Amino acid sequence: MAWIKVIREAEATGRLKELYDKYAEPSGEVDNILKIHSLNVKSLQTHFELYAHLMHGRSDLSRIQREMIAVVASAANRCHY
Repeated sequence: MAWIKVIREAEATGRLKELYDKYAEPSGEVDNILKIHSLNVKSLQTHFELYAHLMHGRSDLSRIQREMIAVVASAANRCHY
């Protein structure tokens, strides 16, 4: 497994802390797929905006169909997301 340096939630400051607070799960944790962008805050914000657009933006696919595709892709990649 690859290792990527990240800034943890408790260490975040400034704009990164704002985004962490905005994107955190109810548990207060930020998904690792977002934390890998913690050294580049613009990348973090852009990644989330792309995800939000793909999952919630206008599409011929329903929200359920999009979620099903995401689940199958995650399962195929052995990813718990």
